[in-house]
Parts: sequence; structure tokens; C-alpha cells
Amino acid sequence: MDHYKAINDVLVNLFNEIMDIEEKALITGEYKDISVNDMHILEAIGPNSSRNMSAVSRDLSVTVGTLTTAINNLVKKGYVKRVRSEKDRRVVLISLTQKGEKAYYHHRTFHDKMILAVLKDLNAEETEVLTRALARLQEFFHTYD
Repeated sequence: MDHYKAINDVLVNLFNEIMDIEEKALITGEYKDISVNDMHILEAIGPNSSRNMSAVSRDLSVTVGTLTTAINNLVKKGYVKRVRSEKDRRVVLISLTQKGEKAYYHHRTFHDKMILAVLKDLNAEETEVLTRALARLQEFFHTYD
């Protein structure tokens, strides 16, 4: 078996398949008004917390301006709320509304199912090898940031 070719094929196809399947699984019913990118913004904000725009934009590797545009839409649709920091009124904090938290958990459930499917029949050693390999792949991607 040509492992190089097999890994290349899996990686190239996997990215596109994950994006397509994630969109089909997530952007349904009550979430038809947002995109997968919006779901990832909700994930970066996280439930039960308030975060400043700079921290969220850094986590997502986007500019604050780009994030502001997306947040404006998410606020209009009722997924996110903005409040001024009580400590520093210049700082705007964003957090999920109840609707946003529901979407967050919908997204999280998809990811949980995906990870469980990958790990399903792996033993501890195989899980460790896969984890190391994926961490190396992530390190490789970070060299392109």
C-alpha cells in the first residue's frame, strides 16, 4: 500500500468532506439563518462567558473588523449580545444569548459525534499515535499563519 498517496488523498478529501457534511448537519431547521463560519464564531465565544472582541478575533485568526461585521449579523439574528465592560467602558464584551448557546451545543454535539466515530475502534496506543500525528499536522499548518 502506498501510504504517502493514501494519506494525501485522505487529507485533501477530508477537509472538503468535513466542510460539506458539517454544513449539512449544522445549518438545518432553526439554524438556516447562519453559516458554518458563524457557528465557529459562536464556538470561539463559548457558553456562559463574556469575551472581548480582540480575544475572539485572535482565536479565529481574523481581524477585529472582520469579526465586527459577523458579530453585527449575529446580534441582529439574536445569537450574540454586546455589553460594555463595567471595569472599562471602552471595552465591548460579547456573549451568547440563549439562542446562541443552543446553537453552540448543536455544533458541539456534531463535533463530539465526529470524534467518537474516529476513536471508536482504536486502542490506547493507536489513539496516542493518531493524536501525535494530528498535532504534527496542526504544527505544520501553523507555519503558514
